[in-house]
Amino acid sequence: RAPVRALGTQRRLMRTDFCRAAASYDEVAVLAREVSLRMTARLDLVKIAPALVADIGCATGDGIRALQARYPQALPLAIDYAPAMLAEVARRASWMDRLRRRAPRCVAADVRALPLKGGSLGLAWSNLMLHWLDDPLPAFGELHRVLETGGLLMFSALGPDTLKELRAAGATTLRRFHDMHDLGDMLMAAGFSDPVMDMETIALTYASPRGLLRDQRLLGVRDGLFGPMGFREGRRVFRAWQSQKRDGRLPATFEIVYGHAWKAEPKAS
Repeated sequence: RAPVRALGTQRRLMRTDFCRAAASYDEVAVLAREVSLRMTARLDLVKIAPALVADIGCATGDGIRALQARYPQALPLAIDYAPAMLAEVARRASWMDRLRRRAPRCVAADVRALPLKGGSLGLAWSNLMLHWLDDPLPAFGELHRVLETGGLLMFSALGPDTLKELRAAGATTLRRFHDMHDLGDMLMAAGFSDPVMDMETIALTYASPRGLLRDQRLLGVRDGLFGPMGFREGRRVFRAWQSQKRDGRLPATFEIVYGHAWKAEPKAS
């Protein structure tokens, strides 16, 4: 029981941090915006006409706005477990969308317990959120439940080589992320068919460790990413990281795992 309570406490703390970051999130969400653009481009390869789309873990709504532009006839749902982020989504809806009742419907919910009818979504989209779950399998099961037959799940997540420079510098408390093969196996276990997984790395650079720490704090994920890194370990790790400077900048690699899968017709027993 104690580990379960500890995980629940950690999740609540991350939610608090994420709520506090609502006002500062867009200032530093460079990686999330870039990955969102690359995910949107991948939709060119599939032919769907969803009546209901959902951005799950929507943050301030960059993804749901992109989906609205691509599928203007679909009803858009913005889903997040941080109410402050949903307030930002609502605030940024245009007056025309509000007038036409096409503004995103904001839903405060956890991806593992979505308040949606089974078989209702045509497209479930999630950008850089699922890696914060210690076990994504229940979330995949819930996403499978709410998708209609023939519906598409598309997501991105951080992979295990994220911040490999800090791991090489001796960091021991960084969050461990699932690799794409494990995520693909989870999709199959949750009932999805034809999962497609791939990955790439995106490299950011910083003038100093303080820049990385600031970005993660303003995103609301610093403690979730770095874990219980104490002052002494942080000083040791960041000093070692300084030796990896290239042209006066510190490299920070983020491994991005992409996945998409379909909800197929149920198999007859």
